[in-house]
Amino acid sequence: MSQTQFKLNESVQQFMQYNDDTWKKLQDFYFGDNPVSEAVAKLNAEDLAKFYEALASNPMRMMELQMKWWQGQMDIYKNIMLRSMGENAEPVVADLPGDRRFSNELWQQNPNFDLLRQSYLLLTQSMQEMIDVVEGIPETVRQRLHFYTRQMINAMSPGNFLWTNPEVLQQTKEEAGENLLRGAKLFHEDLMNSGKYLKIRMMKEHAFEVGKDLAYTEGKVIFQNDVFELIQYTPKGKEVYQTPLLVVPPFINKYYILDLKEKNSFVNWLGEQGHAVFLMSWRNPMKEQAHITFSDLITDGVMEAVKVIEDITTEKEVNAIGYCMGGALLAATQAYYVGKRLKNRIKSATYMTTILDFQKPGELGVFINDPVITAIEAMEEKVGYCDGRQLAVTFSLLRENSLYWNYYIDNYLKGKEAAEFDILYWNSDGTNVTPPVHSFILRNLYLNNELVEPGKVKVNGTGLNLSRVKTPNFFISTKEDHIALWDGTFKGSAALGGDSTLVLGESGHVAGIVNPPNKDKYGYFTNSAPFENAEQWLEKAKHHKGSWWTYWQKWVQPYAGEKVPAYAIGNENHPVIDNAPGKYVKVSLT
Repeated sequence: MSQTQFKLNESVQQFMQYNDDTWKKLQDFYFGDNPVSEAVAKLNAEDLAKFYEALASNPMRMMELQMKWWQGQMDIYKNIMLRSMGENAEPVVADLPGDRRFSNELWQQNPNFDLLRQSYLLLTQSMQEMIDVVEGIPETVRQRLHFYTRQMINAMSPGNFLWTNPEVLQQTKEEAGENLLRGAKLFHEDLMNSGKYLKIRMMKEHAFEVGKDLAYTEGKVIFQNDVFELIQYTPKGKEVYQTPLLVVPPFINKYYILDLKEKNSFVNWLGEQGHAVFLMSWRNPMKEQAHITFSDLITDGVMEAVKVIEDITTEKEVNAIGYCMGGALLAATQAYYVGKRLKNRIKSATYMTTILDFQKPGELGVFINDPVITAIEAMEEKVGYCDGRQLAVTFSLLRENSLYWNYYIDNYLKGKEAAEFDILYWNSDGTNVTPPVHSFILRNLYLNNELVEPGKVKVNGTGLNLSRVKTPNFFISTKEDHIALWDGTFKGSAALGGDSTLVLGESGHVAGIVNPPNKDKYGYFTNSAPFENAEQWLEKAKHHKGSWWTYWQKWVQPYAGEKVPAYAIGNENHPVIDNAPGKYVKVSLT
């Protein structure tokens, strides 16, 4: 045996058996107490039983699908034989649009790997088609079967395994297994830092520092309670618009997605436009905050922020921006103002990728059913919080090939160092959610869709009715959003009683929102005409080049008021506590 072969064998052995801690953690993953996985497995078994029963009722259809697959497989064998004899032959099965898993030329050059690739893709298509054509199963069951079948198929992709990935095999040979040793180290570190599921790093560790590279905009923390910190940003000039601007980020993520690097910081840009910007930085809750409810996020959160802003500026109203779940909270807060017969302190409301009507929850809907939610509630009751690492994995698996398995291959098989990308860093920097808040989101909003039903959701005994909220509103949704489907967000705007301006940005949930004018990357669509459905709205919409930010600025200006001398930072009642970004945003999950 040569020295290279010996070193390679040694590397593979160390990769497969890194240390006891790794195996103990893996055993906990697969055999430990996880009521959510058990609930999902039970539901999958029930769905499969319904599927097989429906399939058995039409044996001819089953035989037809099997013959179609068999013919396709025979064509693949014929294709590979022709190519091995030097003849030109187009592949029988092509890669799916946007699928880059097999883009490396090694997958096509070697007939064995090309056979493996095409056979895998054919099987993928056949299984998904089988779920599509079977009759007699509820649509919710069909959706779950599609999702979990896709997860299983993509997890078993030949690219995910050392011996069936030609790129990894070539690299392993060239590096004598050093790539596997680097990957084993990364795998061990990620495993130790994971919750109930493996959280794969997307970013180079310590690539950025919050408060230095990200969340950098100058400001001060001028209020803090058990729910949030309020940041008041330093004005960019001597004058600001009279009406202050309150930003309500999602409480399931850290706020600095809106304050990344200088060139793509929405917060910085708002200041440059002349707004007096205040922003809520939510606490990353632990067991000690397990009592905090959705109602608390309204009364001790948004309403408290508005009170503090009034005390500092003397202005009784604010223009407000709510992002994602922060938007749902903003709408609920306004409904609470109205329900309590208080003056609605929100002068204008902007909703970024915000769902109010949860009838169409997108792919998250596969997790929205009573057995799974009950299991989640039981687990979180025991732990004391919803683990943000688990949330991160859940969202990544909605786009598993581009947000999970690609990093698995690059990190653990190729041993590549992760990139440095601000949005991915934010995406990896998760936050926990309290059990009552998470339960409310899953059960009251997603499962029962109660927010759009007048009086169904109660805050301190007061029923919420969105139709009584007459605030002018601006909805910015994104065309490729897989978390908040744009047709669903637009439908939710109809639940409010105020005039709505609907704008559809290009790209997805994050990139379509964080779209600064200086990049000139994505455009947007507008349409103010009445419409019956989303397709009709888009068909007649006007496309604009450039960022929706500038369009929004023109919309909000009438509600911003005249220019006044810039407000002082804090006051006697609310002195400066800390420099921005404060302490809450720096609390880590691990």
